Amino acid sequence: MEISVVLPALNESENLAAVVEGLAAALAGAAARYEIIIVDDGSRDGTAAVADGLAKSDGRVRVVHHEKRRGYGAALTSGFAAAKYDWIFFTDADGQFDPAELSRLAAEAPGHRFITGLRARRADPWRRRAYGFIFSAAVRALFKVKATDVNCAFKLFRKDLISGHEFLSRGALINAEILAVAAKQGVDPVEIAVTHKPRLKGFNTGGSARVMARAGKEIVALYLDSRKKKKA
Repeated sequence: MEISVVLPALNESENLAAVVEGLAAALAGAAARYEIIIVDDGSRDGTAAVADGLAKSDGRVRVVHHEKRRGYGAALTSGFAAAKYDWIFFTDADGQFDPAELSRLAAEAPGHRFITGLRARRADPWRRRAYGFIFSAAVRALFKVKATDVNCAFKLFRKDLISGHEFLSRGALINAEILAVAAKQGVDPVEIAVTHKPRLKGFNTGGSARVMARAGKEIVALYLDSRKKKKA
């Protein structure tokens, strides 16, 4: 396999180097060729400098900089556009996933186009877990998506699955949009249980009121867009 890893990072200076090191170790055994694309989404804590240092020390690491914060979905979209290999994998730079488990997803690639993680035991505060449960249920109902853990940020898929698609989501809804794009092509993801760990460093923004409000607006916009395209 040849894999492009997309790693969005917002104020993850304390976690980024360890995550990249873990990914490189996993990719050495899972891919014939690989690249790690760090997308610094307007960080203000030194993440940009850490990312540039990692790229300088390893030619397989590249960095895309957003001068201002654009959002999680926008960061992933920038990374997807920069990816050069046939397979794309993405995860978060917060250290809550075990990079070594990428090899488990890669082992399922033959015969499949989309493999996604399923957090066996989600290590987040109860409010965020409740929000995730409701969000996943809504996405499954609205977009006919067959995925238990919609927002699990541990996904591997063929690049051609999203080729030509212009993403609408600039926030957390990007996971749902990727799954919806696949579902329209008759592709249901293979789900693999993965480890989820508590965040030990940095700050979690995924469950903030701002993020949830943005996701709510985007899910309405995405649903209306899908209905419009269906009628056309």
